[in-house]
Amino acid sequence: MQKKKLVIVTLLAAVLGAWFAFDLNEFLSLESLRAQMEGLRGLYLQNPWLTRLGYVAIYIVLTGVSLPGAAVMTLAGGALFGFWYGLLLVSFASSIGATLACFVSRVLLRDWVQGRFERQLHSLNAGFERDGAFYLFG
Repeated sequence: MQKKKLVIVTLLAAVLGAWFAFDLNEFLSLESLRAQMEGLRGLYLQNPWLTRLGYVAIYIVLTGVSLPGAAVMTLAGGALFGFWYGLLLVSFASSIGATLACFVSRVLLRDWVQGRFERQLHSLNAGFERDGAFYLFG
């Protein structure tokens, strides 16, 4: 299990390091989106599936690592793909990214949170053990 944690931490560190080293946040602003929109539309017309796949992959990474820029990416999806298709892509990508973020935090932080808040989490853990997944919907 420790090896998995090391791999996940290394990947997160690499993504965050690249984000800040290359100042990628600069590309996720409304001004940058407005300036790049014609080029993105041309790319979309030439390679629609590759553009959609790239958009979804970037959106998943942003939400999975909890980097800023999801709002601009959502607007870009609507502007580039149209409202309904953009809504579909954003919905899937944000759901997958949020699931990834939850998984990563569960793997990396579970032991620390359980140790730190053991007394407070006792009844919650007992409910999960007793009712399983239905405990979430009650």
